[in-house]
This record gives sequence, C-alpha cells and structure tokens, in this order.
Amino acid sequence: MPEDRPPRALPDALHAPPGGPAAEIMRRADRDIVLVVKLLGESRHLLQQHFQDFVRDELATRGIAFGDHPLLLPFIETHGSELAEFVISGIALHHQFRLSAFEAMGGDPHRLLRVDVWNTLQSYIDKAEAHFVSDIGGLRQILQAVDEARDLRVDRDEDGREP
Repeated sequence: MPEDRPPRALPDALHAPPGGPAAEIMRRADRDIVLVVKLLGESRHLLQQHFQDFVRDELATRGIAFGDHPLLLPFIETHGSELAEFVISGIALHHQFRLSAFEAMGGDPHRLLRVDVWNTLQSYIDKAEAHFVSDIGGLRQILQAVDEARDLRVDRDEDGREP
C-alpha cells in the first residue's frame, strides 16, 4: 500500500454491500475465520534442534553412534524435523480461536492462553518423544538391511557380477 494514501476503512461487515468477496467473508467471520497458534522463527528452530538432540541421545542410549552408519545424520535430521512438525501441527489444531472469541479476550485471558499453549506444547513434545522411542526398536534392523544391501553392491562392483 503506498504511503501517501490513507488506509481504507473497513466496512461494517454486517451492512456492507453484498457484491464484494471481502464483505461476504466478513459476514461469515464468526463462523469461518479462525486464528491459529503457529510456531515460527527461533522457536521453530529450537523445537527442531531439541528433537534432533533427543533422537541423537536416544540412539546413543542404544549404542548407535555416528560412525555406525553413514545415513545416521540424515536420519536424525529427518526424524527431528518430523517430530517438530508433529508438535507444530498439534498446537495449530488444538489452539484455534474464532474471531469473536479472540476479540472478546482482554487482560487476564491472555495469560491463561499462554499457560494453555505451554501445557499443550509440552504435551505434544512428550507424545512425540514417546512415539519415537516406541518405534526405535526397528532401527537396528533397518540399518542392518541397508548395510547388507551396500555390501551386496560392493561385492557386485568388485566382481562385476552378482554374488
């Protein structure tokens, strides 16, 4: 919007002319407009880093270290990102506010919202970690299968034929 023009005044959504899409959408605002909590910026990065560290620590607890397999770093990065996305999506789904409810908030409810978001965030982090730990048992078998496939390729490359 150019700086020399004043911003357009918002029409009263209930009495705006019926032809424009903005007016039509605003007439449905209480029903169709939802504000969603979404993590961005450093918070998103912090969450991804937390889960990458968590995956790395869980692997180390089970005796799996970086030197064990060349695909461990991409595994850690991918799973850390997926766990972070689970939490971010969960927060967005759990904390949706109708426009009218958001407009009605004032003073203390903002503090309650902050505590509610924190509780939900911690709950989703705990769920993501528990899910990862419950599925980690198959990782060794996957790494072993990848190693076997790689060994077969190396054998073929050396002999020029199938083993």
